[in-house]
Amino acid sequence: MANSERHILVQKIMDYAQLTKTRLTFLVVFSAVIGYLFGSDATRPISGVFGVVIGGLLITSASIIINQIIERDIDKLMKRTQHRPLPSGRMKIAEALLAAILFSITGVFVLWKMFNLNAAILAASSLIGYSFVYTLLKRVHTIAVFIGAIPGALPTTIGYVCATGEIDYVALLLFAIQFFWQLPHFWAIAWMQYDDYKTVGIMLLPSVGGKNKSSAFQIMIYTFILLLVSALPYYFELVGIIGTIVILTMGIIFFWQSLRLWIKCDDTSAKKLMFGSFIYLPVVQLAMLLDKIG
Repeated sequence: MANSERHILVQKIMDYAQLTKTRLTFLVVFSAVIGYLFGSDATRPISGVFGVVIGGLLITSASIIINQIIERDIDKLMKRTQHRPLPSGRMKIAEALLAAILFSITGVFVLWKMFNLNAAILAASSLIGYSFVYTLLKRVHTIAVFIGAIPGALPTTIGYVCATGEIDYVALLLFAIQFFWQLPHFWAIAWMQYDDYKTVGIMLLPSVGGKNKSSAFQIMIYTFILLLVSALPYYFELVGIIGTIVILTMGIIFFWQSLRLWIKCDDTSAKKLMFGSFIYLPVVQLAMLLDKIG
């Protein structure tokens, strides 16, 4: 392979990594795998993890691609996103759209055929909710964050439903934990990216005043609700005492970070909260899985 051809291939791989937000995609798939393992028993083959990974990668990638197709105009205006493949012109819309369609159809089909219809329906709903409802609504109203938290909270539930086929109270509990985590997580990011979003007229913080005490207070309230909700697995005898101690410890640390943001109202505190959110979710999910009862 000539150097020029190798360069083109490497650039294309890098473009698709940007187009699908590889790191975010793998974090989403990690949650789905945790949900699958949490719902699995000794009779379920571990090979099912492969199906969850493939289906999850395809659905998540499709959702993010559609999001970038719709937002390509505002991505041109923001420093953080203007070098992505679509706004920079390195990739045609038709190519991205074809990839999104193929990924969507294949992902839903994999989850349906390898697992069950409920998992496929949830995955399709997540794709539609994120790609179209959240993406379009966030240009209009801050309630978009709550709407976007719904598909954002579904991966663990989808993984669980892949294993069980049931949308039961455990599935709803897994959803609730990830839903309330989504809010402080996303608001911390919105705080850090406030000026970039403001440039294109998108206001995602819970207060119309933006980076102020009101926004910080609401972030703190939802982080406290998350702390309360995270105790429910122990109440329903799904997780043992060791796992619960880890979960509550992480919740207290996360709440303390949100409290510091309310007190200081500065970017440094928001950044710590943002990174704290990235650590919180995988640690809590692993604690639930490793100390699962039954």
